[in-house]
Amino acid sequence: MDCSHLLDRQIGACDKAIAAQIAADETMKARAQRVQQVAGVGPVVAAVLQAGIPELGTLTPCEAAALAGLAPYDCDSGPRKGTRRIWGGRAPVRCALYMTAMTAIRHDPILKAYYIKLRTAGKKPMVALTAVMRKLVVLLNHLLKNPEFELASTRAGTN
Repeated sequence: MDCSHLLDRQIGACDKAIAAQIAADETMKARAQRVQQVAGVGPVVAAVLQAGIPELGTLTPCEAAALAGLAPYDCDSGPRKGTRRIWGGRAPVRCALYMTAMTAIRHDPILKAYYIKLRTAGKKPMVALTAVMRKLVVLLNHLLKNPEFELASTRAGTN
């Protein structure tokens, strides 16, 4: 048997086990469905968020960004003003949010406009994408914290 086929089968088995675990718990299932309302968030990202930031939905926006490793920290010393950098946090969550942000800037009109606004203002592509990632984690935290909150794209589809 080819090694790649074996890996594909093992990945498929892991995906099924993760999906079964989420489906078995009503709270996890509801949280996964809620975050998947955002463009770019699929079952894999929902599972990574469940495992990586189980506190999501109980945090302040700054705490959510810091836990995901998306809060900008300064590198200043005395009169020197260094560039702001993101660091720390939970790397698997940040990686999942990177791919989500890439999809969101293509398919979500609000996040696309935000990304374009930052790029037009002279921000580097990665800086603008990181800002979109931060906005995503803050939005996901807000969605889980406020179940009555309705996304603009969801409202537009029901009219």
